[in-house]
Amino acid sequence: MDVAIIGAGRVGTTLGAAWKLQGHRILFGVRNPHDSKSNRLVTEGYNVGMAAEVTSQADVVLLATPWRATKNAIQSAGDLSGKVVIDCTNPLKGSLAGLDVPQDTSGAQQVAQWARGARVYKAFNQTGTENMVSPVFGSQRAVMFVCGDDQAGKDVVMQLVSDVGFEAVDAGRLESARKLEELALLWIHLGANHPELRRQFAFSILRRR
Repeated sequence: MDVAIIGAGRVGTTLGAAWKLQGHRILFGVRNPHDSKSNRLVTEGYNVGMAAEVTSQADVVLLATPWRATKNAIQSAGDLSGKVVIDCTNPLKGSLAGLDVPQDTSGAQQVAQWARGARVYKAFNQTGTENMVSPVFGSQRAVMFVCGDDQAGKDVVMQLVSDVGFEAVDAGRLESARKLEELALLWIHLGANHPELRRQFAFSILRRR
């Protein structure tokens, strides 16, 4: 599968590396395709270019940008109509006191407004890169919830979640995205206020047999 990742920070590069190991072709969309970070990605075997250039070649687009940069990133990504767009951003207030979107919506729903015609899904926002590198805890896998409206596209996202090593769980339609963004806020809060956890923890689902 051809996956374009908009943003070459920790989340984007961590997921890109995991997917590359699974045989996916990874393309990074960046602001400067010729800087030192971009050159390093090229030497590691990735395709690197401007956002619109890489999204035009991709089946799936991952938004791995800071929230404040997400709208501009989408605008620079060209026509996303029909593409599977995975939003892993979190619209957090600077104080981490809550979500910086109105109570009746979510960051992912805002992304869907900006990326008209795209099939938008929320995933990979509920934990840190530590767990993207190593999502297995003993005999259990960390859970990653996925929400979005189109089932065919959701199946693609669920597979990409599984390819990283998470247990993929369908969390419903895109209107559930706010719940997943609030779950991310909880993970951040626990990691910041419980030194013994040190970000080395994850959410999971226990099933009664």
